[in-house]
Amino acid sequence: MSGKALYYSTIFLSAFLLFQVQPLIAKMILPWFGGAASVWITCMLFFQLVLLGGYIYAHWLINHLKPSSQISTHVALLALSIVLLPVAPNRHLMSGQLDPSLHLLLLLLTSVGVPYFLLSTTTPLLQSWFSKTYQQAMPYRLFALSNFASLLGLLAYPLIVEPQLTLSQQSNGWSVAYSVFAAACIGTALFSRKARHNVLLRSDMTVGITEEEPFPPEISEKILWLLLATCSSVLLLATTNYLTQNLASIPFLWIAPLSLYLLSFTLCFDRSGWYRRTWYVWIMAALLGGISYALATWNQKHSIAITIPLFCAGLFAGCMFCHGELAMRKPAPKYLTSFYLMISIGGALGGVLVGIVVPKALPGPFELMLALCFCAIMLLAVNFRNKRITDVVCITVIACVFIASGYYINSFTEKSLLLVRNFYGGLKVDEYDKGTADEYRSLVHGTIIHGIQFQDPERRVQPVSYYAPESGVGLAIKHLPQDPRRVGIIGLGVGSLSAYARPGDVYRFYEINPLVEKVARRKFSYLSDCRGKIEVLIGDGRLLLEQEADQHYDLLVVDAFSSDSIPVHLLTVEALQLYFRHLKPDGILALHISNIHLDLAPVIDRMRSALNKQAILITNEGDDDEEIYNSDWVLMTSVRNLREIPEIKEVAEDLKSRKGLRVWTDDYSNLIQILKINEEE
Repeated sequence: MSGKALYYSTIFLSAFLLFQVQPLIAKMILPWFGGAASVWITCMLFFQLVLLGGYIYAHWLINHLKPSSQISTHVALLALSIVLLPVAPNRHLMSGQLDPSLHLLLLLLTSVGVPYFLLSTTTPLLQSWFSKTYQQAMPYRLFALSNFASLLGLLAYPLIVEPQLTLSQQSNGWSVAYSVFAAACIGTALFSRKARHNVLLRSDMTVGITEEEPFPPEISEKILWLLLATCSSVLLLATTNYLTQNLASIPFLWIAPLSLYLLSFTLCFDRSGWYRRTWYVWIMAALLGGISYALATWNQKHSIAITIPLFCAGLFAGCMFCHGELAMRKPAPKYLTSFYLMISIGGALGGVLVGIVVPKALPGPFELMLALCFCAIMLLAVNFRNKRITDVVCITVIACVFIASGYYINSFTEKSLLLVRNFYGGLKVDEYDKGTADEYRSLVHGTIIHGIQFQDPERRVQPVSYYAPESGVGLAIKHLPQDPRRVGIIGLGVGSLSAYARPGDVYRFYEINPLVEKVARRKFSYLSDCRGKIEVLIGDGRLLLEQEADQHYDLLVVDAFSSDSIPVHLLTVEALQLYFRHLKPDGILALHISNIHLDLAPVIDRMRSALNKQAILITNEGDDDEEIYNSDWVLMTSVRNLREIPEIKEVAEDLKSRKGLRVWTDDYSNLIQILKINEEE
């Protein structure tokens, strides 16, 4: 293998593995934190911070150590990292009393921190060695190569790796590939040291060498690098957050925005022709205006088939603008590590702003609007005084985006009694028909209502929304034994199911988000009006059940959704085995599987068959006047045949089965297979 091929292959493999491990380790960890959109954002923040650490390390190594010391230090760290394989989260750290953000960062650091750090150093470090070995070559093409490899690694995960391999197989396979990378990187380092001892360069290496010392970039130029990188990072994370929580709440949707982000880097740094400043003024004006309008009219029903492509196109154009300007401003190879360092600082700063600062500073999901304002300002800053028409266009765009932002915030909050958010996402309590007999309140997470209560004293004890008497869970409760009942419920919402409790009954709720209990008690009265005994345990439902003695529940309800996404670890064979351990022999397991985007029935049917259980599907239609929603409930039992009850037999359906669908376990699940691709919204 030639020297250049060694550099190319090592950088390609490092970037591929860098973005393969992100969804891999995230899938291992995320379910234990409720599957909220902010969990993905926190993971991405971690990867950006470690990437920044890798770039700082590379910059320090190149500028403060001799070439031989650089190589010796890096080779030693690579050898050490192999000892830490395979990558996997420490299950002993899965539960803890830390803030969820810090807890998640700790898990990521201990599971993949060192290998990820060393992978992140590869691109800047090897490019610097490459530029000194092959002085006439342009090292920035290697940056484009690394982003292309990152894109391939990211896309390969949901399309190839996830459907075929279990998590343990993915972890072991990735660890083997990392060992190959470490060997290749060590070989490249040794080759670089040997090449530097060669006094005479090949003839094709001497053409075009510049003898003049290049001028260092000015402070103002470095600040612009930082702002452009921050802008693209904020756009990426804000768009990802919005898409995963507010439009199509499916956890893997974050891959699409990140792929566009990487593609823009690849195109802009591969060659200059992909980005033209004059074109992008008009492209950005159109897309910023379109997205601002879509956000400002958020309460109107926009087709996902239009909205998602619009948002993704806006993100791609914004990233092309930011990264195209960065590519136009790249310094001489001598200063490439400082250039990459500023880009990395900008990326990490964007992650901190979207992942930490904005959620704590603002009560609502306003980060995407702020990102659009930031992008519009950067558009003017880059184009200011180039042409009069350009200035007019950019100023008009800024005005439109700011006006749309104000309108969006006002319309989002006008009916709200309460607007709060934490690590698990934003919660909003809206009030409707105030002062009338139909006055009611709703709890909203993302775009999904998690419970409704009428305020009229005679109607406020009625369970509505997904929990009406004719729903699957309503029928299950109606036909429980008449003795005092023990009911376990994973997912509190507003506490609607406690309306069914009778004196002597015990209703125990498991809720991962402490804010939900506070809101349910402050703005709703189901819990305080309950005639039975209420117990609320804060923590992940499955982890709490694993730690408890058998509860002997008559009914166990699983209704834990983050917006419209599902914590996958609550719907695996191991989870169902745990649920039945806590049920009485004739107890009922009720699974709420209503979902806009995912068809969960075949998954449940596959597990029912594997566990030799009986299951039926009950679908009830809504009633707008009574605020009752369409809902899908699966009722599963071990020995009891629910079809013997005439009222249930009349509405019971068999679960749909699907050929080729694998049983979901703690080691394997695949959401792509159950997407409702062909169904209307």
